[in-house]
Amino acid sequence: MNTFIIWLLALVQTALLVAIAPLFASWVKRIKCYLQNRRPPVLLQPYRDLRRLFAKKVVLADNASVIFRLAPYIVCGTTIMAAAVIPILIVQIPIASIADAIVLVGTFALGRFFLALAGLDVGTSFGGMGSSREMTIAALAEPAMLMVVFTLAMLASSSNLSTIVTYVLNQELVLRPSLLFALLALILVGIAETGRFPVDNPATHLELTMIHEAMILEYSGRHLALMELAAQLKFTIYAVLIANLFFPWGISQSLAPGALLLAVFSIAAKLTVLGAFLALSETTMAKMRLFRVPTFLAVAFTLSLLGMLSFIMLEGH
Repeated sequence: MNTFIIWLLALVQTALLVAIAPLFASWVKRIKCYLQNRRPPVLLQPYRDLRRLFAKKVVLADNASVIFRLAPYIVCGTTIMAAAVIPILIVQIPIASIADAIVLVGTFALGRFFLALAGLDVGTSFGGMGSSREMTIAALAEPAMLMVVFTLAMLASSSNLSTIVTYVLNQELVLRPSLLFALLALILVGIAETGRFPVDNPATHLELTMIHEAMILEYSGRHLALMELAAQLKFTIYAVLIANLFFPWGISQSLAPGALLLAVFSIAAKLTVLGAFLALSETTMAKMRLFRVPTFLAVAFTLSLLGMLSFIMLEGH
């Protein structure tokens, strides 16, 4: 019976993460509007946009191949798979035994591969440019992300996300340089991977500066809705990773209703605060030029490497 409840809870928390992804993106946008003295859209506007796009007819280019048609489903599907891997409300999720942080990185890479193929498929100049830029950023961001994973794996003696969360949760509340460097590196990688300031602008309409948006210019209808949902979900996944890997307090270690209710309020509070800080940082900085992005990601890699080295020198046995 417990096994059934745990699997059911794993499905529920994955569905919950998919459901709140547009809300989290809307929350960040709303805070940015307040900080910039602009009138914000209603908090549920992303859900209205997704409903409108799902109701529209799909328009395809004459030379669009089967890859272009399947890419939205693969990109959205792999992102939902990634959401199923991470602990959100409860630490011990049933899929944890077969999926760890390295699988998470590989799942993101699979979705990115098909997203880049879709940008190249139709043959537009902006699509090809966006795919080229996306893969350039990925080639620099993935090593930094893996280095963060290796640092956390050395701390917890496992690359399993549930094990890492349990390890951090059971440690004394002290400042550990390895965790601090890994946290800063993950924040920088998350900004680059999700197309946020200063690497990219998710609300841009300037074709020459677009990265992610350039690859989905030719999509419409439900295909565009799936791409938008996948982008919002990936953004929320990185936020949950930051919240639960480095600030896991409040996440449930049992199936008790009270602990699960506390976990819901805990992750909601952490995402609210994290979204506000992100909106503040995006408001106070300008978008960097594309040729400075490698330096930005080199800093992320250096921070993650410092995290590993600090663990070896200060905490290794």
